[in-house]
Amino acid sequence: MSLRAILGGSGRVKKSSKKSGAKRSSSSSSTWTSSLPRRKPGLQRGKSSAGDEDDEDDLFNDKLDDYGLVKALATDMNLRDTSQAILYIRDHMFSPMPERAGMNSTRTVEVLNYRKRIPPIVTISHIQTLLSSPSAVEREIAELARAGFIRKVVIPGRGNIGETVVLAADFEQMIQDSTSLDRETKDSLIKFLRENPGTQALKPSALRASEIDQLFRAGFLTTHHTGAIHYGSSSHTMNLYSRPEDKVTLTSIDNVSRQPTGSLGAVGGEGVVHKSGGSGAGSLGMSWLDTSATELKLAVPGNGTFLKLLSSALDHLVSLMGKSRFREAPETVLRDRWDGGVAKEEARYAAKRSRGEFAGILPGQTRKWRQFYGLSFDWVLQEAVGSGLVEVFETRSVGRGIRAL
Repeated sequence: MSLRAILGGSGRVKKSSKKSGAKRSSSSSSTWTSSLPRRKPGLQRGKSSAGDEDDEDDLFNDKLDDYGLVKALATDMNLRDTSQAILYIRDHMFSPMPERAGMNSTRTVEVLNYRKRIPPIVTISHIQTLLSSPSAVEREIAELARAGFIRKVVIPGRGNIGETVVLAADFEQMIQDSTSLDRETKDSLIKFLRENPGTQALKPSALRASEIDQLFRAGFLTTHHTGAIHYGSSSHTMNLYSRPEDKVTLTSIDNVSRQPTGSLGAVGGEGVVHKSGGSGAGSLGMSWLDTSATELKLAVPGNGTFLKLLSSALDHLVSLMGKSRFREAPETVLRDRWDGGVAKEEARYAAKRSRGEFAGILPGQTRKWRQFYGLSFDWVLQEAVGSGLVEVFETRSVGRGIRAL
């Protein structure tokens, strides 16, 4: 007999298998877990993160309590009239430059110069959101315009954001500081404005042709042509942003479609590039100022830059509201979304930075500073309320709520 047979098999130590015993002992106690879905934690999180990212700030995935709309958004109780509201809006348009901005000197100078180019204008709807009575604001603006204290400037086809006001003193200072106007043109325009405080337009015969040409090129005048679309009847159904065919020029589809085929009017008429906002009428002299321009409307240089910034900011604010399930969110949550999760100057954030942990991105890396040059959240919110895009209501639990309309 061999030695292996005497010892009873291999001398290796074998681990006893308890698989079958475990199955028999746990078969009765684990029947209720057999129906549960079995997924890996990593895959489960990866699939649900995309869907839950938009609802991460929603409170219990439920709508906010609504206890009535906020009538006035002004936090400064010293605001009592329109003139104070105009100065308040202008002073709080942009956020102050942060100490740790994350921007180099070139970008910082670019931001400051852009802010300086913004004209000192304020939308009428913005003033109405700060004060409690919109009708009282309309009456006061009319009285101040007749008295020559403010100047009302309206851009057709832009909705509420196209109705703006500017202080008369600021408008005259812009005329004096313009390098595109000579001294005689400046004195003639200022004299006309003081003699006609409430007017928004002037006849071509009010000034000399050379002076009107300078004012056009400097951006202080625009033309209002006959046959253009009447915005008074279509302003209620028109969007905030005008289409190319809605612009008040001779190249609008409404005017071109009425011209005979093959004529000069079918392509916009003489001086079409200059009338559309370009500079191609230099060789035409003063022929572009034809009889179709029945009146000349006052304008503010840089108004297009202001409207472009405001329009893009309102679009971005509405898109941030779309991240919530019910298109509503507390004001604090929406403010954090607008600021972009920047690193705050609190003690706990400073402690994280000292430990080398992530405490938020720098302001210069957010859209607020890259695209909107530090536009204030409160300023944009007030503009959105005035334009009818959102509404602010009381929740009595999480502060004020904001709802997209």
